[in-house]
Amino acid sequence: MRIRRLSIGLLLLAISTSAQQKPVKVFISADMEGIGGVVSDDQTSSKGGEYEEFRTLMTREVNAAIAGAYDAGAGEVLVTDSHGDHQNIDVTLLDPRADLVRGSPSPLGMMQGLDSSFAAAVFIGFHAGEGTADAVLSHTFDGRMTIKLNGMPVSEGGFDAAIAGDFGVPVVFLSGDQTSCQQIKDLLGPIETVAVKQAFGFYAARMMAPEKSQALIRAGVKKALERRDEIKPFKLAHPVDVQIRFKNVVDAEVVSYLPGVKRLDGNLIEFSATDMAEASRFQRAIGYIKP
Repeated sequence: MRIRRLSIGLLLLAISTSAQQKPVKVFISADMEGIGGVVSDDQTSSKGGEYEEFRTLMTREVNAAIAGAYDAGAGEVLVTDSHGDHQNIDVTLLDPRADLVRGSPSPLGMMQGLDSSFAAAVFIGFHAGEGTADAVLSHTFDGRMTIKLNGMPVSEGGFDAAIAGDFGVPVVFLSGDQTSCQQIKDLLGPIETVAVKQAFGFYAARMMAPEKSQALIRAGVKKALERRDEIKPFKLAHPVDVQIRFKNVVDAEVVSYLPGVKRLDGNLIEFSATDMAEASRFQRAIGYIKP
């Protein structure tokens, strides 16, 4: 009997040890408008004259986040390129410890590749939402819309945090300008943020040296992941009420032709999504509707 109890005890210890040794998976979504140094479309468009230099800076900030994740004990890191056509990160410069999701369209967009196996999500280079003052290149998705989820206005960061919340994954860190950092804290609470620039307006900001912003991101991500158990996922009640107000009345008209879509006024449509995965597919699809 004693030998049997000892065997059971050793088995339970082995299971416990295996669970403790399960590698921590970290998801990184990387946009570009919130990267240090960026203040214009010329720097974020593949047709822009300064694009190559700034995609390098984007890659270096992502590498800083990857390093911070591994400093905190991560066992696996997945990066999703989330800007424009999702083909901006320089794969030849990316930290080889991380895998990369690139290319568009995809059903989860900026969160493609995320699932419930991840311990935390990190946002690099994010910007404030459409219409926000004192924010560099503020917009929401393609710049044609503002979005509310269950009656709450959300930026891209808020929308993406809600996707993560459906998987039970907390967003623990964001980098961008000071306004995008405050906007995400107002929504999610006291997560870790790093303001890599101080915005004066849509096309102007005070910058720090890239080496400094990268060092701050690395330290901030490490701290955020060490705090991950304190930070709760951003979960919305289901079904999710999605309201989108378009700048262009014809955009709203065309989208209202889709089954299940209500038109509440000339520019405003409403869609009831089963969950955030469906909300994301809906948003991604209508992004391709051009009148």
